[in-house]
Amino acid sequence: MNEKQTVLLVDDEQLILYGADLAIRSAGIASVVTLDDSRKVMPLLADRDISLIILDLTMPFLSGKELMEKIGREHPEIAVIVMTGSNDLDTAVQCMKAGAFDYLVKPVEQERFLTSVTRALEVRSLKDEVMCLKQHLLENRVQYAPAFSKIITVSKNIQSLFQYLDVIASSPQPVLITGDTGVGKELFAQAVHNLSKRTGQFIAVNTAGLDETVFSDTLFGHVKGAYTGADSRRTGLIEKAADGTLFLDEIGDLKEVLQVKLLRLLQDQVYYPLGSDAPSRSEARIVVATNQNLQERMEAGAFRKDLYYRLRYHHIHIPPLRERKEDIPLLVDHFLEEAAVALNKSKPTVPVELIALLNSYDFPGNVRELGAMIYEAVACHARGVLSLTIFREQIMEQKRVSRKKSAPNHVDPGSRFEIQGRLPTLKEAEDYLVSESMRRAQGNQGIAAAMIGLTRQALNKRLLRGMK
Repeated sequence: MNEKQTVLLVDDEQLILYGADLAIRSAGIASVVTLDDSRKVMPLLADRDISLIILDLTMPFLSGKELMEKIGREHPEIAVIVMTGSNDLDTAVQCMKAGAFDYLVKPVEQERFLTSVTRALEVRSLKDEVMCLKQHLLENRVQYAPAFSKIITVSKNIQSLFQYLDVIASSPQPVLITGDTGVGKELFAQAVHNLSKRTGQFIAVNTAGLDETVFSDTLFGHVKGAYTGADSRRTGLIEKAADGTLFLDEIGDLKEVLQVKLLRLLQDQVYYPLGSDAPSRSEARIVVATNQNLQERMEAGAFRKDLYYRLRYHHIHIPPLRERKEDIPLLVDHFLEEAAVALNKSKPTVPVELIALLNSYDFPGNVRELGAMIYEAVACHARGVLSLTIFREQIMEQKRVSRKKSAPNHVDPGSRFEIQGRLPTLKEAEDYLVSESMRRAQGNQGIAAAMIGLTRQALNKRLLRGMK
């Protein structure tokens, strides 16, 4: 549901209006309008944005059936729930054919009533999002570009994510952000918050390794005397993020007992501070992130299915840097500028070989790793052209670590060798490594030599030997 959605109640009985209004507001839907005169409905719809109308069929002046026809003609986007005392099957069928979302017979149980209202608002919200997303994609635009200013990119895939976030930002439903370590998941979470234009704070917390007590105390807070040492009340992060966004990072590492607590918070939007029997209502938007494959963890029984599907109401996956290398030149320039300012140095001149060297590397640590490389290089830089030494050393070290982690009998799937009962000869393996390193280095011998652990002179000799 969108927090800006408004429900209109239409009934000539004041007691019914009061009870329905109270029930809806108790469920956290603050924007409710009541009318006891059906003649005022159409003028109201011309002036206000209404998401859902709940109306009686039997009313003086203008009946519910007549009103439904008018609404269907002039405002087909508005969902309508019929709530009437008539338990007649033919009438119910006619209303549903006329476009009613649901047909409720008075007196209605509160749980049944609120379920119908919630479902109607969710469907309306989804329809609005689909229409908005379609418009954004057709026009290829992002309405609030400044919200993404901290995300440095020219990638079309990332631009598509911007358009999607632009659409779903105002929804109060959870957002699941997935992607490898270092891709910038918190930056995207911050963008969601900025786009939502919520008045509250953006509160971030890393949930990895938290036990039940620390998790509950951190998120929900505690009352005075909740446990030994609790000498005063503690405000939980949920409360601090009221009317804002609570960002939970590393959600894939959450223990099962904590997964249950988070699921209840999402479903009921209420929580209990430690030591308190009085529930508090959550007014925070929940955004979560993980670098793990939640589907695999779910299939392994390590992550609850109901929580997974509740969290991925809105889902974005951030592609790793190795899949958007067109961003590398932009990121290099950004981090050079940032590092120079932070270290109080002049911005170094970039050697022409640097981008080719970086393009030859897969960046397991993604944007964060690239940023760390740039800062280290600038810190060691004195003057003139930026040295490639730091970059080569760090890339070679990472490759050594990766080789140690690989199985001894691992064969690179990208290799042109398909070993069928024999190993390649030394010459075959050497020729392949030389040609492949030159391809990845885009013909730069210095970079190619560093990739396979040779000096430039030694590589040059092998290239000349291969030409004979």
